Amino acid sequence: MTSIAEYVDLSQPSFWIAVACIVFNPTFWNTAARLEYSNKTITNLAGGNARYGCYGLAVAIFFLGLFRDALYEQALRAQPSHPALLGFVSQALAVGLVLSGNVLVLSSMWALGVTGTYLGDYFGILMDHIVTGFPFNVTASPMYYGSTMSFLGTALWYGKPAGVVLSVVVLVVYKIALAFEDPFTAEIYAKREREQGKKKL
Repeated sequence: MTSIAEYVDLSQPSFWIAVACIVFNPTFWNTAARLEYSNKTITNLAGGNARYGCYGLAVAIFFLGLFRDALYEQALRAQPSHPALLGFVSQALAVGLVLSGNVLVLSSMWALGVTGTYLGDYFGILMDHIVTGFPFNVTASPMYYGSTMSFLGTALWYGKPAGVVLSVVVLVVYKIALAFEDPFTAEIYAKREREQGKKKL
């Protein structure tokens, strides 16, 4: 009887390169956003224009995401496939996960806009109201969970157990990122509420 470990080749450099990129991306954008909030680092680089700074960070995050996805796919191609993941049920689940994941990601981007999606609140570009409609009435973090679903769906589509492992890494990294992002973002908006309350007095 074959072990699942036989289908996850940890000796492949591409596997660890993918892990490194998966970990790096949220670390990068959280570090950059914190520096911006504390020191206006990116705004200063953008000539003092916070909106341009946010757009610049958005472009960087977007292309880093494409690079990570390419490394992930390259890592999958170097890994063995498991026959159990190549059946109809697994393939149908893969399609469902990728489609659902993309719906969550794209609809959240539509609801938030560019600055809402790409950490505009760290630049002082705050939304007027908290978005509570779809997909935020499904999950508070549709982009992260949608992205994880797409990673997992891709792994199942190619029948790669290593991709399932990498998808778990994605989920863990996103959960850690949320542990930092959610309280910090909540405090940004709470600070605005306190300041607005003082103005009304």
